[in-house]
Formats: sequence, C-alpha cells, structure tokens
Amino acid sequence: MSGAYRDAGVDTEAAAKAVALIADLASATRTPEVADQVGGFAGLYRIDEHRLLAAATDGVGTKLEIARLTGRLDTVGIDLVAMCADDVACTGAEPLFFLDYLAVGRIDPTRVASLVEGVVDGCRRAGCALLGGETAEHPGVMAEDAFDLAGFCVGVVEEASLLGPHRVSEGDVVIGLASTGLHANGYSLVRSALLPAFDLEITPPGLDRTLAEELLEPCAIYAPDVVALARDGLLHAAAHVTGGGIVENLPRALPQGLGATIRRGRWPEHPIFGLVREISGASEDDLFATFNMGIGMLLIVEPTSADDVLARSSHRAFTIGEVTPGSAVRAV
Repeated sequence: MSGAYRDAGVDTEAAAKAVALIADLASATRTPEVADQVGGFAGLYRIDEHRLLAAATDGVGTKLEIARLTGRLDTVGIDLVAMCADDVACTGAEPLFFLDYLAVGRIDPTRVASLVEGVVDGCRRAGCALLGGETAEHPGVMAEDAFDLAGFCVGVVEEASLLGPHRVSEGDVVIGLASTGLHANGYSLVRSALLPAFDLEITPPGLDRTLAEELLEPCAIYAPDVVALARDGLLHAAAHVTGGGIVENLPRALPQGLGATIRRGRWPEHPIFGLVREISGASEDDLFATFNMGIGMLLIVEPTSADDVLARSSHRAFTIGEVTPGSAVRAV
C-alpha cells in the first residue's frame, strides 16, 4: 500500500476489504445470465447465445475539487466517461451508452450545463450515446458550490471475442498507451502535496503550463482503439491503469501463475509525477502504487502482433514489458 497515499487520507487496504465484502453480498443476487465475478474491469451479463453486455460505473474522485476551486467545469465530464468507457472496453466490448448522475448543493443552470458539456464531449470521444442522467440538488447537506459526478457505461461484446486472462500466455508482449498526465487518480495525494506549495494559476518548476491546467488535463479515452484492435483479433487482454497504478491493475488481466516485468525508461514519465515525488517525499513504490506514471492503458498481445498494434494506435504506444512466470508484476 502507498504510505504517502495513506498519509493523504486514502486507505487502499480498507477499500480492498470493502470490495471483498461487496463481492460476497453481490453473489446472493447472481442469476444464470451473470457471466463474471465482481472485481473485473466490467461486469458481464449474457443477453443471448453469443453476446454479452459489459457494464462499469465510476466517478472522478477529488479531481472535482480542483475544478471547483478554479471554476473550470467543462473537462471533468470527459474524465467521468473515460473512467467508465475504458473499463468496458477492457473486455473487448464496444461502449453503447452512458448515463450520468450529478449531485449539487445548489442548481446553477450554467454550471450544470458546463459539467454536462464535458460528459457529452467524453461520449463523443468514446463513441457512445449519452442516454440520460439525473441532477440532484442537496441543499443543507452540500455546500452551494459543491458537486459530485458519477456515471455508468454499458457495451456489448461477442463472447468469442471476449478479452481477458484466459487468452494470455507466457511470453506475450505488454504495450502501454500513453496517458495525458495524472488522469483521475491520486488527487488526494496531489492536493495534499501541491496545493499548499503552489498557487493553481502559477507554473511550477519543471512544468510548461499552470498547475491548474496540468491538474485538469482530461483523461485520454482509449475505448475506440481497444475495441478496433480487439475486433481484428490483435489483443489478448487489456488493463485500464486507474487507482493502484500499473502494479495493481495489470494483474487483473493476467491468469493465475503468470506475472509481468515492466521496464521503466521505455516510455516518457510526465514531469508532474516528479514534482509530486519531490514535494511529497513519496517513494518510487508509492508513485507506482498510486499513479499511472505516464501509461493509461495496457494491452497484452502476441509478439507477432506487437508491431501492428503499435502502428495502429492513435495514442503514443510503447513496448514496455512481457508476461513472465510467477504472480508478481515488477517495474524494473
């Protein structure tokens, strides 16, 4: 567990225990159509003999506080869609539709429209429809300018094309797709380290834009690339690098008995990660257990497919490692 992240107020061990308890509770609701266990990137539900629905839900976390402090509300909706649609795409499913939930202390139509504008932009980038949503006003419970965002995405995949650990073999290549920066994870640590040290509207040492611009850079959305590559049979599995970083998310795409070696230096790490390290005193292990470190999506492919995948990606792509015996994911 990241000690720096715990010091910032986030207990990832407690979160893992909560997931285990929830999985036990959810198992009581299983029907014959449920095709996967709680804990994957997306839940799977059979709709006919050949097809499965894939569904995922998420939020944006405390990145929303940066948006509130700056009044820049039109990008965090992109993050919301990315967090859900890219989880769905990790199964090979094409995102079909998205729904959002917005809670506010007081409804300000202009602010609400700005937030939903980002959701619409995210849906365009992911190639899915914004099917509906809910806006709830919570006076007396939330501060007037406070808000929270959540959403969920549903996609569809042919069972024969389903990505996952069952396809992965020793010797497969791990390809990383570049992130745009922090994405939407680790902001409790970022806020506790950087906000006391820097004004949001100044450019800190090592960055080429203001801290606000850096922290509000929206997530890359990888779903169209992942779906297209999966449809052409070029992928074995995919892992969306969100909370827990590479070392906790890549194992979700690996079968028992296999791990991976990730080789640092094969991709550029954004300067923002070095700044967080310097100001917070976080260790390298802390950083890799908290942030994406410059890689937002991991693709596991046969060695013979690697060059094709690298050439076809619309995001910067790098060969960063390989699947190895054992259960550990090591960054070396």
